[in-house]
Amino acid sequence: MTTAPYPRTRARTRRGRVAQPAVAPDLSGYADVDPGWSRLIEVTDPGTGTAHTWHILDTHAADPDRPVVGTMLCVHGNPTWSYLWRRFLAEALPGWRVVAVDQLSMGWSERLDRSRTLPQRVADLGALTDRLRITGPVVTVGHDWGGIISLGWALQHRDQLAAVVLANTGLDLPVGAELPTLLRPARTPALLRATCVRTPTFVRTAAALSRPALPARVRAELARPYGSAARREAVGDFVADIPLEADHVSRPAFDAIAAGAGDLEVPALLLWGGRDPVFHDGFLDDLERRLPQADVHRYPRAAHLVTEDEPRTATDTWHWIQRHVATSAPQPATEPVPQPTPEAVTWTEDDLPWAALVRRADDPATAAAEVHNGVTSTVSFADLERRIADTAAGLQHFGLQPGDRVAMLVPPGIDLTVAVYACWRVGAVIVVADAGLGVRGMAHALRSAHPRFVIGIGKGLLAIRALGVPGRRIGVGSRTALARIGGWEADLRQIEEDGRGRTLPHRDPADTEGAVLFTSGATGPAKGVVYRQSQLKEQIAKVAGIMRVGPDDRLVAAFAPFALYGPAMGIGAVVPDMDVTAPGTLTAVALADAVRALDATVVFASPAALRNVVASSDALTAEQRALLHGVHTVLSAGAPVPAPLLREVQQLLPNAELHTPYGMTEVLPATDISLAEIESAGRGNGVCVGLPLPGVTLRVSPLDEQGRADGPLTDQVGVTGEICIAAAHRKDRYDRLWATEQAASRNPGYHRTGDVGHLDDHGRLWVEGRLLHVISTADGPVTPVRVEQRIEELPQVRSAAAVGVGPTGTQQVVAVVVPTGAAPSRQHVADPDLAAAVRAVSTVPLAAVLVLDALPVDIRHASKVDRTRLARWAGRLLAGERAGKV
Repeated sequence: MTTAPYPRTRARTRRGRVAQPAVAPDLSGYADVDPGWSRLIEVTDPGTGTAHTWHILDTHAADPDRPVVGTMLCVHGNPTWSYLWRRFLAEALPGWRVVAVDQLSMGWSERLDRSRTLPQRVADLGALTDRLRITGPVVTVGHDWGGIISLGWALQHRDQLAAVVLANTGLDLPVGAELPTLLRPARTPALLRATCVRTPTFVRTAAALSRPALPARVRAELARPYGSAARREAVGDFVADIPLEADHVSRPAFDAIAAGAGDLEVPALLLWGGRDPVFHDGFLDDLERRLPQADVHRYPRAAHLVTEDEPRTATDTWHWIQRHVATSAPQPATEPVPQPTPEAVTWTEDDLPWAALVRRADDPATAAAEVHNGVTSTVSFADLERRIADTAAGLQHFGLQPGDRVAMLVPPGIDLTVAVYACWRVGAVIVVADAGLGVRGMAHALRSAHPRFVIGIGKGLLAIRALGVPGRRIGVGSRTALARIGGWEADLRQIEEDGRGRTLPHRDPADTEGAVLFTSGATGPAKGVVYRQSQLKEQIAKVAGIMRVGPDDRLVAAFAPFALYGPAMGIGAVVPDMDVTAPGTLTAVALADAVRALDATVVFASPAALRNVVASSDALTAEQRALLHGVHTVLSAGAPVPAPLLREVQQLLPNAELHTPYGMTEVLPATDISLAEIESAGRGNGVCVGLPLPGVTLRVSPLDEQGRADGPLTDQVGVTGEICIAAAHRKDRYDRLWATEQAASRNPGYHRTGDVGHLDDHGRLWVEGRLLHVISTADGPVTPVRVEQRIEELPQVRSAAAVGVGPTGTQQVVAVVVPTGAAPSRQHVADPDLAAAVRAVSTVPLAAVLVLDALPVDIRHASKVDRTRLARWAGRLLAGERAGKV
């Protein structure tokens, strides 16, 4: 246990410590700060009756008595000041007053000759709001230790309180707890004085946690009030006032605030920097338990100073206030609040996603298989059901509870199937961050989901331990191999053995959360997508319908998530011998071997996998080719699949109907089209992805002249806009991404996909690219796919991408092509003949034609072109800068 550096009744005069008056700072040179907000105000100390002077930023400083419809009260932590909230003041809604305080002895407020404890600071804040005649409705906003102080104020002013907003703070502070690594030296007396007071080390460290680094001017302005040791005394006080001991003077107040927070029934918003080494995601987990009504937005790239790392926190907060805080004044018009997905009125065993598997519990037929290094392993439906039941009982005995999140770091196959369905039997939520995200992508995804348990193979457990992913570890694989790794509490077979003879207590079926799946990360950090069990079941039914699945069908699943769907459809599934992290490793021989293992009739594979199957087909024997003739349906999704590739696949699987359903992690599938229908549709503007599936409604939000999708939803033929989808199997929500969810679901009942396209006169959907990749030219928006399709028809071009370079509204279209011939030159400028050919077929004028030996694509599908990276690279190159790697 760490010892406090001062006696626990520390509110005393320090030797050599001198009071200093408040300062009226000249803020005219400060970025993003209106000097007119700055104000000094004298407040009587409620404990001693002494007057102290505060410095505050106040949007109503010039006219404090002006009527308001609501007040935002912003409280900074250590070692910052009211400058932290400047954007919240600048973006205030009409009629709102924003007051951001400099706590006593902090910022530009008066320096006292005594330290302040937590209960004193809460009382100080109450005295200030009384002096300012703040009456409510009040939204408190707090960061770091300011979050705790603001909650203390909230509990004492419930009649005024309208909502609470917390940013990277924490109430989960057990007695005797270890401080985060960065704070530990500051709780050693000598080091505390050295790092917090005598030198600006602690002050500078807070602003140095951000990656990328904050601008130098921002770091300087955050530190400016703390330019001398005398002005940094309270920085040390704050650290010393962390109540780690039961008899610490601030412990009773801290415990009361922690306990009382759960009684606050007002709306709450948690703004969270996911890279904070001080207030890590464990604190966020705790706050969500205490404030179950809270909306959460976790900014994965932000660190401790989340409001600096993500300036949009201010915009997001004001949008949230518009939706959740009622005032007597009219608010600016906003989009309608999305309607929640209604839960089923009745929910029976037959409604569970795995009901089809249970119905085959006594069936000796093969349920799951996997091929590895030429060896096929299988399990029957009967044995699979037994293993799932035993593992579920064992997991519950191990401590797994309904609602717990369990991360799966197991390759597709029998063990993964057992683990997933066992967790569902207990009522847990599986977190599937497949290896296709890459190591860093998986780490980000799992940290954002914050699982309580992790089930993984040795390599996966090693990786997450190194990357700081939380959760109790359960190993999968050889016990000998796992023993060499360490860091796990049990292995899956041990859990299964422990569950034999145990039974799960009966739970009434309910439509609870079932899974957190992750987007591919092709346009930013992968987003967690929460699905309820009803949505999972509907999704499985839609996929089964496209596959034309009957009870005698068997599935080859060459894409990790779909390996789990076979048992849910009540059919057998086999995982081929391939590296699931690299879809392009599926060979024609591996596909044929997987078909043989289960006498498979249906195949699901990504476009990259099919491309390599075609490329490696010369290695097939006559017998293997004959095996492929037994497949009746092939599905490929994840990215547009070129018709020429589908025709080549058709040659290998002549009896298969080839389908390319359109959808995304949030709604999959949404439409469907076969190769025959693609050829019937012919050439058009974009990729034809077919008609909506039964129960799916498609609309577009038209693009404006700048390429923004702000128009009302329409199904008018030929109008290009953002594709919006309504369906019973769309996601429940994005996980811990409140603002992202609001943007994506601002049209009630619809998911805004981020894709752009149009509907034709047959009701078919044509996808023209990503909204993010729309090129905003002086002549209006240009969508990239049509341009690329025409260029890719050239025999001398293997692939192409169209990107925009320059300012929005005047962007120039640049084509980046991969030639079929020799490798491009280091200058990356197409030779005159190639450039002329590309310009001749392009549907729009081109500012330049550049060449690469490969286009950057996403990790998961190895098919989605990253046009944003290409645009940055092309911009550097055309500006005469060192372009570097794409």
